[in-house]
Amino acid sequence: MTLIGIVFVYSAGTYWGKVHYGNTAPFLFKQLIYLGVAVGAFYVVSNSSLLRMEKSWTILYIFSLLLLIAVLIPGIGAVRNGSQSWIAFGPLSIQPAEFAKIALLVKLSFVLARKKSTERTIQLSHFVLILLPAALIMLQPDFGSAFILLVSSFALLFIAGYPIRFYVFLMMIGISGLVGLIMAAPYRLKRIEAYLDPWSDPLGSGFQAIQSLLAIGPAGLFGHGFGNSRQKYLYLPEPQNDFIFSIIAEETGFIGAALIVITFAVALYSGYALAVRTQQLSYYYSVAALISMLGFQAFLNIGVVSGLLPVTGVTLPFISYGGSSLMSAWLIVGVIWNFTKRI
Repeated sequence: MTLIGIVFVYSAGTYWGKVHYGNTAPFLFKQLIYLGVAVGAFYVVSNSSLLRMEKSWTILYIFSLLLLIAVLIPGIGAVRNGSQSWIAFGPLSIQPAEFAKIALLVKLSFVLARKKSTERTIQLSHFVLILLPAALIMLQPDFGSAFILLVSSFALLFIAGYPIRFYVFLMMIGISGLVGLIMAAPYRLKRIEAYLDPWSDPLGSGFQAIQSLLAIGPAGLFGHGFGNSRQKYLYLPEPQNDFIFSIIAEETGFIGAALIVITFAVALYSGYALAVRTQQLSYYYSVAALISMLGFQAFLNIGVVSGLLPVTGVTLPFISYGGSSLMSAWLIVGVIWNFTKRI
């Protein structure tokens, strides 16, 4: 999937790079650098015995919270597309939310594994662990990352034996919370309106959804051919990032898009198959939660670009351009490898 991503990051970013950077391959070169760093991080994480201990994940969880606080401080956090979600180091930057999601899920897995139960008692401490990073991410604001973090965390609680009645209550709270978020920031209502009828505001809130559909719709069975995307000519904003699936579908058609979906399905199946064979309950929870997060993020991204879901800024794991996105995906694989290589 990473190799597919590199190929289409180049294809999607050629014109954008030429216009904004005077170079057709700036995103390709950066993504190759990010890949080198990601593979190095994978090697360290997959072979670290320290990461098999809860204390290490407690430290990483606290450190991730500190990064989420730091990113909100003016002069440290960098603002992009209306969100103060990055810490910049010259031309490179990191997005702490990507790493906070991993630290939270594994830390929570170790906490849940202390007591095995078929129907677990609801504990306030579990929600404190979840809501601290979620609240800090929402302050950026980064609704997409916060949503993925919350859904993945509650999926983990379900796997660990939380009662069904809790999820009924959670659904009611979620609807109320959605209404509150819309009232607090009316732009979210515009996104929902754009989702229901993007042509009601084709040059505003519906612009991205329409341009994505114009990429996917006419592609047919085999697409227009590699490098022949039309929507990458400044119709889709930053097509190498959140909307890279649109470019893949436009250039390779239904066949190529279906292969991407099948590849993610195989990855999910493999991840869950490894999870049920782990030797410790904490490892089982961790692997199941991390692979669930990858799967949900892929579903959310593909759902957005194909018009099934409202527009949310979420990358496609392994494939979208971006150092934090690519590194976090490889770190997840590293943790899974570490927890399952002895089965």
